Amino acid sequence: MMPIRNMVVFPHQMTPFVVGRASSVRALEAALVEDKQIFLATQFDAEVDEPSPEQIHNVGTIANVVQSVRLPDGNVRVLVEGLERARTVSVAVEEGFFRAEVQTAAARAESVNPQIEALMQKVTGLFEQFVKQNQSLNYEAMLSAVRSDDAAQLTDTMAAHLTLPVSDKQPLLETFSPAERLVRLADVLEVEIEKLNVDRAIQGRVKRQMEKAQREYYLGEKIKAIQKELGRGEKSEFDELKKKIEAAGMPKATREKALQELKRLELMPPMSAESTVSRNYIDWMIAVPWKQRSSEIRNIARAEKTLNEDHYGLEKIKERILEFLAVRQLVKNPKGSILCFVGPPGVGKTSLGMSIARATGRKFVRLSLGGVRDEAEIRGHRRTYIGALPGQILQMMKKAGTVNPVFLLDEVDKMSVDFRGDPSAALLEVLDPEQNTAFNDHYLDVDYDLSQVMFITTANVLHTIPQALQDRMEVIRLSGYTEVEKTEIACRFLIPKQLKANGLIAKNLEFSSAGLQTLIMGYTREAGVRSLEREIGNVCRKVARRVVEAGKNGKKVAVTITAENLNEYLGILKFRDTRGEQKSEVGLATGLAWTEVGGQMLSTEVTLMDGKGKLTLTGKLGDVMQESAQAAMSYIRSRAHLFGLPKDFYRNLDIHIHVPEGAIPKDGPSAGITMATALTSALTRIAVRGDVAMTGEITLRGKVLPIGGVKEKLMAAHRNGITTIILPRDNEKDLADLPENIRALLQVFPVETMDQVLERALESPIPKLAAAADEVPIASGPEQPMRQ
Repeated sequence: MMPIRNMVVFPHQMTPFVVGRASSVRALEAALVEDKQIFLATQFDAEVDEPSPEQIHNVGTIANVVQSVRLPDGNVRVLVEGLERARTVSVAVEEGFFRAEVQTAAARAESVNPQIEALMQKVTGLFEQFVKQNQSLNYEAMLSAVRSDDAAQLTDTMAAHLTLPVSDKQPLLETFSPAERLVRLADVLEVEIEKLNVDRAIQGRVKRQMEKAQREYYLGEKIKAIQKELGRGEKSEFDELKKKIEAAGMPKATREKALQELKRLELMPPMSAESTVSRNYIDWMIAVPWKQRSSEIRNIARAEKTLNEDHYGLEKIKERILEFLAVRQLVKNPKGSILCFVGPPGVGKTSLGMSIARATGRKFVRLSLGGVRDEAEIRGHRRTYIGALPGQILQMMKKAGTVNPVFLLDEVDKMSVDFRGDPSAALLEVLDPEQNTAFNDHYLDVDYDLSQVMFITTANVLHTIPQALQDRMEVIRLSGYTEVEKTEIACRFLIPKQLKANGLIAKNLEFSSAGLQTLIMGYTREAGVRSLEREIGNVCRKVARRVVEAGKNGKKVAVTITAENLNEYLGILKFRDTRGEQKSEVGLATGLAWTEVGGQMLSTEVTLMDGKGKLTLTGKLGDVMQESAQAAMSYIRSRAHLFGLPKDFYRNLDIHIHVPEGAIPKDGPSAGITMATALTSALTRIAVRGDVAMTGEITLRGKVLPIGGVKEKLMAAHRNGITTIILPRDNEKDLADLPENIRALLQVFPVETMDQVLERALESPIPKLAAAADEVPIASGPEQPMRQ
């Protein structure tokens, strides 16, 4: 073993050097006597004449001594050929020189794959570029030296010819994998090429510096002379624009781009079309807020009071807003929140956003996305288009005038897609807290920070919103209001609002409790309060006419709306009060359905006729609902003996299942147990209880599976006067979402099997089915109603 300094010997290379140290000469002579192979390893510090084994790198090259010539001064000039890499296992001093036990680590012959080939092409290209720019290397000689199809040989040859310090070459020697060496060598070559480029650029810059300074001075003086001749004077509008740009608080890169555009504008003719485009761009850059921000209200008690003044109920949402304000007090720069309010029309989603802005002390802006089908509405147009403008996001930010407004994106579920792009995909960047710190509008073409904006989106349904967009939002559901809540909302908000809108005073019109209750139950049937507000407005307009007709005595007009006189103002009742009027009928079962505007009652009728076993389904039913009917029929046929029916009862009967309101499309699995109950009732001639409503999916084995929209469905049952509900047992957990006063009025029976449904839904038990139930007890134990 011979330690070497200030150099690294690579495999596959012929390397000459001079040996002068006595220990190195003795090691060389011993190698020549034996097999002419010597292990060459570079020492850490070149200044040390007699290094110890610890001062020598443990990875070196086994070389073959090709030639050695002793010089007159006692030194020996040698020429060695690198064979392979090796790592020292142990080093001992024998006869005045090092003798090392080494472990060869020759690289495995890696199969040439596309990745290796691509790396070799890249490294070869970088090496050619390096040699071409390095004047100290012979271009032709270097390229001929590195022509090789072997990745290991190619990397070692290039590394040997690079003018690198030992500290950079030694890591290349210690990298045994050719693929890893290719990657490391590519990085080294890119750094060396960049150094050469910097050196050349510095030389060119020094040469041009004087010429540039003289040219700028000459042009500047010429511009001043032209402006003086035009009568503009030294102070121009460009100076004002520059001051505005400097004062806008833009980030450094944005400010530089705005100043660059201003310089272009100064050189343009005032009447050119391009100057108008450039001027509009600069005006937009200045108009968009960059640092102006609203002073937030962080008093939680005050914010809670504001929310309660504007809205009744909605406790979960109010709690979420107060949590947001609490976090703002504890964290200096929290990320903006993205909330999504989902619920039927008229429940207060949009007005809630305005209330949040008032409670937090922020500016409020609203953008309606209903029917938007162009991506440019969100991101803006390129400046190359005639009449280009920024997208609606930045236009609304300009309108807000601050960087932290409450930004309401209304009707986010009603966006469309066409050949101009998908606006919902453009919203992914806007509504992602990890990305909207650098929102890029196509018109401004600079990064704009939206992270301080509190985004709120509203939607009626979730299934039309792309999943990726849903994932970026915190969904908060707003279900319909109960009658008690509607009464409170009407008294606190709707009646005073309509009185003011129609020029009335509180003395002119009053609603009695019974009158308001009749108005809610008899003239509206909705989840929200929009229809309620319209009906109150109708009453106010008729009273306003009386006030005007009374002339001077108009202020003395006082009308009290009661249940008895309400029809004088609104006409006959639009909806019958079905409380206590439900009749038990054979073949008629009441189900519960979920719609985009809340829950709804859905009756199912079954009629039997003489025929040949045909099953007819009407009522514009979807595929899933038709399959539920077929599953219910198969369930009944499989248990015909328990229902007291002949095995072939269906052969001589035609069965017609109809769901009323046939013009409205219906679909979903939750009508399964309703259809099965109506079928069973028609076949056994046992009436279904009229005061019972049910929902649940049925299987062929008679199991009842859970469904969705439980809260909306139970609210619909409550609005229609139904107090007894049959619900899948797995949906028992969803009852916690119901208001306590509604839960107290409903009697909910959780069921697991169709047998339990029939036991509760039919007027009288089926004898054989009841006997079978007595013989085989239900595993879950006796069923108990959940009455809150």
